[in-house]
Amino acid sequence: MTNFPKSLFVASLMIGGMSMANAQEKTKPEQTEVYTPVPPVVVTKEVTVSAPSDAIILFDGKDLSKWVMTDDRNKPASWTVAKNVFTVNKKGGGNIETKESFGNYQLHLEWQVPANIQGKGQGRGNSGLFLASIGKGDDGYELQILDSYQNDTYTNGQASSIYKQLVPLANPTRKPGDWQAYDIIWTAPTFNADNTVKTPARVTVLFNGVLVQNNAELKGPTQYVGDPAYRKVHGPSPIKLQAHGDSSLPLSFRNIWIRNL
Repeated sequence: MTNFPKSLFVASLMIGGMSMANAQEKTKPEQTEVYTPVPPVVVTKEVTVSAPSDAIILFDGKDLSKWVMTDDRNKPASWTVAKNVFTVNKKGGGNIETKESFGNYQLHLEWQVPANIQGKGQGRGNSGLFLASIGKGDDGYELQILDSYQNDTYTNGQASSIYKQLVPLANPTRKPGDWQAYDIIWTAPTFNADNTVKTPARVTVLFNGVLVQNNAELKGPTQYVGDPAYRKVHGPSPIKLQAHGDSSLPLSFRNIWIRNL
């Protein structure tokens, strides 16, 4: 057996212990929350846009035949449809996503937080529109849905933020009970043959008619903990809606259509 100097042996143990401790230490979610700049509040009126002749109707007010459950795409979407809207099913429903996959597109979607919503911050009317769903659960590129009407939270987590990435240019959120509208131009990322990023994803968003994301470049899919990066190569993908467990009351949606670009 080779003699090993005691001082070097102790030092190696210390370094090894530090490495293990660092490996076990996890990034905390709040480390990727930002609170400035605070987007200016903009007062708006209700916006609704009828589908153009070349649009694919994703929800016509009657059924969810264009949607499936995210965690089991063989199951039809189980959210509740009534009075020309559909509502998050919080009793074990889970996320839903479109049967069809999309690359570049124009999307219109209207959503509503209940007038009697409870809670504050991220626990107030929380959901998400995933512009490309690239796996089960919450994998994908999330445009945040949240009651941001007189409801403070981290600004890269308020309504119309690209969650934990891009702060919106303004806050045109209407009060709970009012209908909100997103109009989105999505440019999907592309990848080289060696799986590196050729062109990153980009998005333009109008929120209640107000420009809030201006051809903004995404750093990768949404990350709740840690920094975003393009870690998974993908092509055209479904569009997903989130059944978030923090909302005190379920959200509703209507008038959803899409145009391939």
